[in-house]
Amino acid sequence: MAKRCRTAILISGSGTNLQAFIDAVQDRDLGLDLSIVFSNDPNAFGLERAEKANIATACIQHADYTDRALFDQAVIAELDRFEPDLLVLAGFMRILSAEFIAHYRGRILNIHPALLPLYRGLNTHQRALDAGDKWHGSTVHFVTEKLDSGPRILQGRLAVVPGESAQKLALRVQAVEHKIYPQAAAWVGSGKVQYRDGRSWIDGEQAAEPVIQTY
Repeated sequence: MAKRCRTAILISGSGTNLQAFIDAVQDRDLGLDLSIVFSNDPNAFGLERAEKANIATACIQHADYTDRALFDQAVIAELDRFEPDLLVLAGFMRILSAEFIAHYRGRILNIHPALLPLYRGLNTHQRALDAGDKWHGSTVHFVTEKLDSGPRILQGRLAVVPGESAQKLALRVQAVEHKIYPQAAAWVGSGKVQYRDGRSWIDGEQAAEPVIQTY
């Protein structure tokens, strides 16, 4: 039997992407073992989602630590008890230290609501609308020290509807995220996608561009 990918999911809020992972793993075998859901907020609703799905949970509040490095060291110690193969950032509202990223180099995924390298940072949906873009969407990428700039794995894109609001566009992009994030994680877990020398490798070849799926 193939080794299953022990996956830690890090959240700070309601956990909609977490729920997408829970549903995807229940609906089909992605080879992912959702081993731990971690939050920096004890009131995060995502912790309830995890408990309902019988997934172990842990919480360390960042406000209890005097600086980011100390907090990250505590998080590493907690996560390493579960021996994760992969970390999935699912609305985790903390900027990770370089030490944290180095500890899990090539094993941290994030999803960003834009077709990177377009629109790093915030307010991506309004920025896409203001620019008159034809396409918008979301990108799953490996996490590196540079924010929203790690090697890209998978993009889900959709056509922008003329005149739609940023709020409506955000909801449509979120639905795409719920499809592509578990898929990309499964690719990494199976070895189809690998992080090597600061690059994404897909099916054994260095990937200059991510896989693109249109919805």
